[in-house]
Amino acid sequence: MSTPYILSIDNGTQSVRALLFDLRGNIVAKAQVHLEAYFSDYPGWAEHDPEDYWQAVCTACQRLWAQNAIAPSSIKGVAVTTQRGTMINLDKDGKPLRPAITWLDQRRTDDVPPISPFWKMAFKLAGVEKTINYFRGEAEINWIKVNQPAIWAQTEKYVMLSGYLNYRLCGSFIDSIGSQVGYLPFDYKRLKWAGRRDWKWQALAIKPDSLPQLVAPGSLMGKINAAAAAATGIPEGTPLLAAAADKACEVIGAGCMQPHIGCLSYGTTATINTTSAKYLEVTPFIPPYPAAIPDSYSTEVQIFRGYWMVNWFKEQFGHHERRQAEEQGVLAEDLFDELVNAVPPGSMGLMLQPYWSPGIKVPGPEAKGAIIGFGDVHTRAHMYRAILEGLAYALREGKEKIEKRSGVPITELRISGGGSQSDAAMQLTADIFGLPTSRPHVYETSGLGAAIDAAVGLGLYPDFASAVKAMTRIGKTFYPIAAHQQTYDALYRKVYQKMYARLQPLYLDIQKITGYPRLD
Repeated sequence: MSTPYILSIDNGTQSVRALLFDLRGNIVAKAQVHLEAYFSDYPGWAEHDPEDYWQAVCTACQRLWAQNAIAPSSIKGVAVTTQRGTMINLDKDGKPLRPAITWLDQRRTDDVPPISPFWKMAFKLAGVEKTINYFRGEAEINWIKVNQPAIWAQTEKYVMLSGYLNYRLCGSFIDSIGSQVGYLPFDYKRLKWAGRRDWKWQALAIKPDSLPQLVAPGSLMGKINAAAAAATGIPEGTPLLAAAADKACEVIGAGCMQPHIGCLSYGTTATINTTSAKYLEVTPFIPPYPAAIPDSYSTEVQIFRGYWMVNWFKEQFGHHERRQAEEQGVLAEDLFDELVNAVPPGSMGLMLQPYWSPGIKVPGPEAKGAIIGFGDVHTRAHMYRAILEGLAYALREGKEKIEKRSGVPITELRISGGGSQSDAAMQLTADIFGLPTSRPHVYETSGLGAAIDAAVGLGLYPDFASAVKAMTRIGKTFYPIAAHQQTYDALYRKVYQKMYARLQPLYLDIQKITGYPRLD
């Protein structure tokens, strides 16, 4: 009998990867198709052609078979994981009506569906009126109803990118509970579509029959149909299993099933997650997201512009490394560790608050990024290290919030995402958190998490605990350096934790004077 493999399709912001995993969690083959993250017809818009996503999936799969000797017939199952919050309108024939609105999109509307006086009063008494209004204004479907009413009227199905790819693969409008992160009428506590009396049905211009069927991670969603088989080379009839969104899959792909293990994602968005069997709001009235394990939650704190800031630095200040990387045939990011290592811990007093995009509650919608402590000794190397340190400070703040709400101390860290490939970033994270910080054995942890979901769904492992134990392990661990930890701890407690409160009034004045960012 041939060795069983699982195909994970990982549709991220920058690329689509087709990944073959064996049952020990090893990548045996990989093909990648790079994407333009989005196009923008107007400032703040971020859209992508849904067909381009699908064609990238097809190309990645076809390259996988062409570049490797593994026969497609050895694939026992397929699972899809995608970027979160990217929404697609489909007509009655399942065809996209407009470009997908991606998670990076910043448009909003003030013309929102009304909610009943009962709910208005309840939200006012709970002190969350502004949060609810933010939710209604940010919801993509509300913007479409107001600004593109003909498209809204033709919308038969309204799905996330994950639901769209599942539909193209198996022909059914079905998606995983673990992928539902966005402005939708989803009940995060009960992990299903909201009940008919829930306020979200009033707040959003959406009908229940426009949404896909939801199933738990690991569930069989269907089988690869003939059209998808012809386009991708995946054998017709191959089982399609429910996985979860990319961040949720990263958590189990990094082996973080217990609440005392913190999973940091150093990706476009930087996050810290723990897995919890209990519904736990780290920030009041901001729900935890569905985990990639059934009936579980990810207690996530996120920095919206996370390791996006590394790319920002590369574009604005990294011209030397970019030229050098081209000459050497390596990635520019690989050379940035030299910048970090040229600067002492603490960046000689340069402190960065990484709020290049504002938040909802903490930080609030008025928040902006800040760098303080400049002196004549500082160079772009200090700025780059300060970026990495600032992100780690912000995530440490998130860790402490999770611990306070859960009552469970986080005693070790695992790091996924592009930033995890930097030894310098790993070491300064260990120093700032004061904890052992490990890199998983594979970089593609979101794809591995999807493969774990599929392996359990196919019965190749009896449960998630055994699958995670068999398919994940630690690659390299970084331990805190005592002297560095002492420096960082003082800077974090005496400077970083005070920055937002002291700068917030100035952020509000900036907003009032310039009108940016919008607070309504």
